[in-house]
Amino acid sequence: MKLIIGNRNYSSWSLRGWLAAKQSGLAFEELTVSLYGDEWEQVKRERDELQPSSGKVPVLWDGEAVIWDSLAILEYLADKVGRERFWPKDDGARGMARAMVAEMHSSYLALRRQCPMNVRMRHEGVQVSDEARADIVRILQLWAEARARFGRGGPFLFGTFGAADVFYAPVVSRFVTYGVGVPGFAQAYMEAMWEHEWMQAWIKAAEDEQWVIEQWDTVPSV
Repeated sequence: MKLIIGNRNYSSWSLRGWLAAKQSGLAFEELTVSLYGDEWEQVKRERDELQPSSGKVPVLWDGEAVIWDSLAILEYLADKVGRERFWPKDDGARGMARAMVAEMHSSYLALRRQCPMNVRMRHEGVQVSDEARADIVRILQLWAEARARFGRGGPFLFGTFGAADVFYAPVVSRFVTYGVGVPGFAQAYMEAMWEHEWMQAWIKAAEDEQWVIEQWDTVPSV
């Protein structure tokens, strides 16, 4: 298998696809492309791996199968290795995990736009909009419910690491970057995520990247 990802420092969807691939336990080759650089359009034209996806990342190639959406990648991999590797066995927990992943996949636009993922940066005293604040509150409510109801088996949202953690990993990174204050239970969860070996590998690779997207390195404004 081959996984095409964008800049590790900025590409939240690439992080999700990469974590899903790691969680699958399957061997895969990584190919990184720099988003929005001068060569980006040329790369999309010249690299056959990107053609079916219209230049979106991440893209997973597995023989004749080409999958270019992070949730589709996760579900494809779950079909290959067994869905229990990604989703809780308990019906109630699995239902909530699916709903949380779907909400993350389609929502929180204010938070995404005002606080783009930037693994290397740290901002203090950031004032977010009311809409972004509402996104943050909603996310913390979901984290609290998942941990309280289904988190007894470990430090992650549903105890053991799974699909929900894959999809909320970039949110953890955003909260760290923009100094978002969170209650103790959320801080403990964020620390478990940040210290996970796969997250640490991604963070180190992001810190070693030379690519810079200037508009994403500035302090966000309301």
